[in-house]
Amino acid sequence: MNKIVKFWIFFSIFGIITLNCHSNINAAEKRVIKLLALGNSFSQDAVEQNLHELAKVVGIDLVIGNMNIGGCSLNRHWDNISNDKAAYSYLKIEGDNRTRTPNQAISFVIQEEDWDYISIQQVSGYSGIPSSFGKLPDIMHYLRENATNPDVKFIWHQTWAYEKGSTHGDFPKYDRDQMKMYKSIVETVKQAAKAVGIDMIVPSGTAIQNGRTSYIGDHFTRDGYHLDLIYGRYTAACAWFEKLFDIDVRNNSYKPDGLSESKAIVARAAAHFAVQNPYEATRLKDWQYVTREDRGGR
Repeated sequence: MNKIVKFWIFFSIFGIITLNCHSNINAAEKRVIKLLALGNSFSQDAVEQNLHELAKVVGIDLVIGNMNIGGCSLNRHWDNISNDKAAYSYLKIEGDNRTRTPNQAISFVIQEEDWDYISIQQVSGYSGIPSSFGKLPDIMHYLRENATNPDVKFIWHQTWAYEKGSTHGDFPKYDRDQMKMYKSIVETVKQAAKAVGIDMIVPSGTAIQNGRTSYIGDHFTRDGYHLDLIYGRYTAACAWFEKLFDIDVRNNSYKPDGLSESKAIVARAAAHFAVQNPYEATRLKDWQYVTREDRGGR
């Protein structure tokens, strides 16, 4: 047999064996990551869509639980905890299965899984008001005492400032000034997270603020405060993905149906730079002009 042919056969077989070994190692290392969010409609905007799909693209199995009460504040979370109220709508995402169960209590859900991450947030209108965080130490003590995973990490979900001209009743707390609200949220969250030993901050608010510097402008919400259902929610999910897994979301191929590629690129960039610089908005100088795609091909 020709020496070149022999070498090619050996190299091919060796390559297949090596590839199979790497595949087995990766399969052995792969595990399910479990995330529980205690929130409101803002956590609903951020983690109930797109995040699972972004993780799936890179081979991460992500279980997501979101305990939601519209407009739920830290004070109300603490009241629910101290009185063991079954007051939450609980969405659980496992693979392609999405199950929403009403009337659930934190005491049950926190022990339902060995959650790897548990996130908490303040209601949007008070997210930049330090005096509204008084019950946070009590909440964190409860979560630490009752989480079943000894290695659980705690997340603070940094929410976003309202759209300019928003009619939300809490906007006057910030003099109806978007940048004042954004900076108040950033500083308040940074100090509160440090005070109670939060492990990481997911900078959804900075991601949205970054996106507003692009050609999309101040149009990331659908009503002045809840996120746009497609690119707004996608931007927040991208921030969660990159912060959780330390993987550059700009290289992730997933985007939801109905989202143009140009807006997807803006959303990923906004999220990426938010994770890199979470406490200050980054101007997306390379995305200042409406693309032909977003003009309808004209």
